[in-house]
Amino acid sequence: MWLRHSVYWPYFLILLLLSVGAAWLYLLYTPPQYQANARVLIKDENKGADDRSVEFLTMVSTKKLLENEKEVFLSKRILVEVVKNLGLYAPIYEKGKFRDVSAYTSSPVRIEAQNQTVIGSPETYSFTYNANDNTVQFNQKVFALNQWIVLNRVDTIRFVKNPDFSYSTASKYDFQLVDPDAVAEMVKNSVFIEPSSKASTILDIYCADDVPQRAEDILNELIEAYNKTSLNDKNILATNTLKFVQERLDQVGKNLDAVENKIKQYKSSSGAVDIGTQSQLFLQNVSSNDQKLSEINMKLAVLDKVEEYVVSKDAKDGIVPSTLGVDDPMLGKLLGNLYDAELEYEKYRKTEGENSPALTAINMQIDKIRPSIIENIRSQRISLETSKNNLVRTNNQYNSSLVNIPNQEKELVNINREQSTITSIYSFLLQKKEEAVLSKASTIPSSIVVDRAKASYSPVSPKPMKIYMIAFIAPFIIGIGTITIKETLNSKVLFRQEIEDLTVYPIIGEIASDKTKSPIAVNANARTFISEQFRQLRVAISLNSNKNKCNRILVTSTISGEGKSYIAVNLATSFAINNKKTVLLELDLNNPTVYEPASISNSPGISEYLQGKAEKEEIIKRTNLQENLFIVPAGKCPEWHPSELLENGKVQEFINYLSELFDYIIIDTAPVGAITDAFILSHSCHMTLYVVRHNYTPKIYLERLDQNNATNKLNNISIVFNGIRPRGFGKHHYGYGYGYGYVYNVRKKDLDHA
Repeated sequence: MWLRHSVYWPYFLILLLLSVGAAWLYLLYTPPQYQANARVLIKDENKGADDRSVEFLTMVSTKKLLENEKEVFLSKRILVEVVKNLGLYAPIYEKGKFRDVSAYTSSPVRIEAQNQTVIGSPETYSFTYNANDNTVQFNQKVFALNQWIVLNRVDTIRFVKNPDFSYSTASKYDFQLVDPDAVAEMVKNSVFIEPSSKASTILDIYCADDVPQRAEDILNELIEAYNKTSLNDKNILATNTLKFVQERLDQVGKNLDAVENKIKQYKSSSGAVDIGTQSQLFLQNVSSNDQKLSEINMKLAVLDKVEEYVVSKDAKDGIVPSTLGVDDPMLGKLLGNLYDAELEYEKYRKTEGENSPALTAINMQIDKIRPSIIENIRSQRISLETSKNNLVRTNNQYNSSLVNIPNQEKELVNINREQSTITSIYSFLLQKKEEAVLSKASTIPSSIVVDRAKASYSPVSPKPMKIYMIAFIAPFIIGIGTITIKETLNSKVLFRQEIEDLTVYPIIGEIASDKTKSPIAVNANARTFISEQFRQLRVAISLNSNKNKCNRILVTSTISGEGKSYIAVNLATSFAINNKKTVLLELDLNNPTVYEPASISNSPGISEYLQGKAEKEEIIKRTNLQENLFIVPAGKCPEWHPSELLENGKVQEFINYLSELFDYIIIDTAPVGAITDAFILSHSCHMTLYVVRHNYTPKIYLERLDQNNATNKLNNISIVFNGIRPRGFGKHHYGYGYGYGYVYNVRKKDLDHA
């Protein structure tokens, strides 16, 4: 491939110089990028370990979906917090020779904005730092560190100590104020997160930056912000649970105070102080049933609250009701899943659009969980209602026995029973409150830092060796591609192979383009490459000629300008040089040109003979080109159509006459694409030389040559590929093995002995 295109070496050299220069400029103006890497362990719901001890204390699931947490890491809320905490919205630069260099570690100070919500200024500011007195000169004024400076109507800033300052040789620095949201987007593009393996819950987090320390700080701050966000979300759940339990405690406490006051008033008004043995036994039995009824009623109330919450369409912003007292673990698990899904919904709603795929997927998950909870609640309610009815019937039986008990004692028993029930509920709620407080206090982050961020010692991009390798290879690919496309899309014939692919007729010879533009390229003393090509064409024709008869060779082409007359004249000259008596018969009556290089008169010619105005001997003219070369000119163009003149029978008679006098008759006729003269003359000839010109003859004519010759026959067609020019920037037709035609490597000494 390369050898074939080597003739275009100046083009490739220019592309190579431009490519290497562009690579050099790219490396000169592109800051090197360093990559920091950190690893965190996420408690994945599907892959994480089942830490039951933690869940027992926290009442909150610490497991996470690994795929979701990857997105949470890169949420806008967390990234903006990272930008603000590190002060990335106020980048400081040092002026470099070719580019500005970040002064993240070389600046002794950093810049803080008073209002980090509304920030941003397209202007670039400059300041200098005085290490002797720790002051900053800004806007031609001197300011102390930590002193607020009004920059414009929106921004107020101050200079603070840079904790990452290492060293600096500069004294003047530039800075800008950039919108934190825009910086967060740039940070997001520089951070990449992927699992360390398919079966692992460890995330590898990468950050690329032109300052290694800044890349490490971004990753460490990102993990810290993620953990804070996770803890805040868990604390919200614990706070909501405490609020629910406290509301229930307040209500039950009021009920307990009321029943105690009721007992006090009843005893003081009725004088009922002691209860008999029978009443005590009754109280024990009834109290036990009543406690069970109370527990059932409480469970039903909790189920009602839970059902009300689940059925509500806008429950995402509410507080999840507690399932305290409900023994079914499935309900608690379903509610936990519902709360986790709603928590995820709230988390993503702050970072995603309402119709985003993530929110839609979470909504679908919520809609699947709710029917399961409703079905569970209804199943439990049926069971509880059945138990309640049984207990009520039992109590009714006990109540029937109260007929024999004094009314005062009966009333006191009922009040004591109510007091006992409320007291047990109050104790239960106090226990759950303590558990919720413990849960909130023992909440831990959802991720564990396996490896803190560490930056690479050498840049990861750009890699000079890789850039220069691409810069070296790309020009050759581009050059070969453009040359190939240009040649492929060319509608003209360029290669010998194209002729062989488009037609079945053989190529008998190739003639190179003559830069001298001389119509006669062959003479007895010629030692040129083109002369050698005509000798090769002559030899090829001789091998296929009649040894004992005159050979009649018809020369034609598809369209005008393909060089058929040039081929005819020089081929006839070549035969004459070889001591063959040759006559060139010009039968292109519409556009005769052969007589001009021979310096003979065009009249009288074959046209006059065919019209009966001249004799045979008059029109056969000797030339001064070669001793054995004669020419029959076309003569004056007839008044009627030349094709009709050629069909009067005298042409065949004249050709037979010439066959008695000459060894070779070369007939130059009109192109077959426009005029039918060649088809009229072809049956009188032994061979037809069909001229195809390089980068001139349309391919479509060659595609039709086989089909057209099936109806309009040309006898014994052989193709001559004419006007071949060297490819690329070649100066000679020989010595280039990958030109448009065959491989030629003719040495001058070979030509001299030809």
